Parts: sequence; C-alpha cells; structure tokens
Amino acid sequence: MKILKTLLTLLLFSAAANSQNLNTVINAASNYVNNAGVNISNDEVVKGLKEALSVGVKNSSTKAAALDGFNKNNLIRIPFPPEVKDVETKLKAIGMSKQVDEFTMQLNRAAEKAAKEAAPIFINAITSMSLTDGVSLIKGGDNAATKYLQDKTTNDLKASFAPIVAKSLNEVKITKYWNPLATRYNKLPMVKKANPNLEEYVTLKAMEGLFKLVAQEELRIRKDPASRISDLLKKVFG
Repeated sequence: MKILKTLLTLLLFSAAANSQNLNTVINAASNYVNNAGVNISNDEVVKGLKEALSVGVKNSSTKAAALDGFNKNNLIRIPFPPEVKDVETKLKAIGMSKQVDEFTMQLNRAAEKAAKEAAPIFINAITSMSLTDGVSLIKGGDNAATKYLQDKTTNDLKASFAPIVAKSLNEVKITKYWNPLATRYNKLPMVKKANPNLEEYVTLKAMEGLFKLVAQEELRIRKDPASRISDLLKKVFG
C-alpha cells in the first residue's frame, strides 16, 4: 500500500511537484486517496505507465519516420557535420549553398528511414518494465521515462539503426552529394582534408532526435489531460 500511495501521489500531483515541498504533495495525495475512495491497483499503475510510454514512443517514431520528420523539424534536424563545419562555411562562401543544403537533406532522409525501426525496440524495453522500474520512473521527474528508455535501448537502437543508415545513405548515393563538396573544399589552399564518418554521425543524431521527441511525448502525457487517450491512462494519470 505504501508503494501504491507513493505512485498515486506522484501521478496525481506531478504538476504540483515542481512548486511544492514533496512531503506536502505526498500528504495531499494520501488524503485524496483516503477521502475520495480512489480504487486503483498496483497492477493498473504499472499497466498505465507502460501504456503511456507505448503511446509516447509510437507517436515519436511516427513523427520522426515521416517525410521531413527530421528535415523540417528544427528540434531534431541533423545539421551539416559539426566536425567539418568549416567545409560548410567555405563552400557556401564560394556559391555552393544549394549543394550543401541538398547534402544535409539527404542525411536527414537517412535518419527518417532508420526511425521506422525504433518503435519495436522501445516497446520491447517497455514490456519488460518491472514494478520497481515503474516506481523509479514516477519518482524521477518529467523525463525519467525517457532516461529509462535511453539506458535500456541505446545499444539495440544503434545496432539496428547503423545498417539502415548505411543502406539509406547508399540508396540516395550520398557520395554523389558529398564527394563534389569534399573535392572542391580540399582544393582550397591551406585547409585540412575533410572526411567525416557520415554513417556514424547520422546514426547517433537519429537516436538523439528520437529521444528528444520521446521526452516531449512523456511531458505531454504527464501534464496534458487531452493526451491520455484511453480509460486506463485517464484513471492512472487523471
């Protein structure tokens, strides 16, 4: 019962937790449970958490995998590789902005294709979540679930994304876009030769972007009643 009250406290009063003393919030929630006759089991709490996470990761994966899901989302758009930022600057200065932008767009296209594989990996991590995991997530703050998924899925995501990114970059013939840029740049006087690992760069940025979207979804479900699309979510987070 102690665990249940703690979960209910942080679920029902999460919005207030940022501005009130935690003990005050816990006492308020306990009074609410005792006086209002809330009927919810530990099993329902964990199921609610899993459902909330499942909704969030599916929404995030769908957004990222859509056409321009990365390319036109300023939050996650993959920029020109920063380790060769000088290449972008110098090439734009000599009139190759269009070629630079096309190259960058193709990097984002590869990330969008890879994002299609994210949901099953996330869902697998969610279904294995224990009650102890659930308690930790509820106590951990607005992005606790996102951090949990990062810990549980980073290795699997990287292993899954890397070959997809490599294939995607090959399909769009990324060398067709990169080689003219690199060749032109490397002909400039007194510059260091540029040869970034594009596959690794896009893989890591694609993962980073997905976790940003998952964090947004997590916060929305915690704070916005309209995002709780099932009766169970409304019961657990209501």
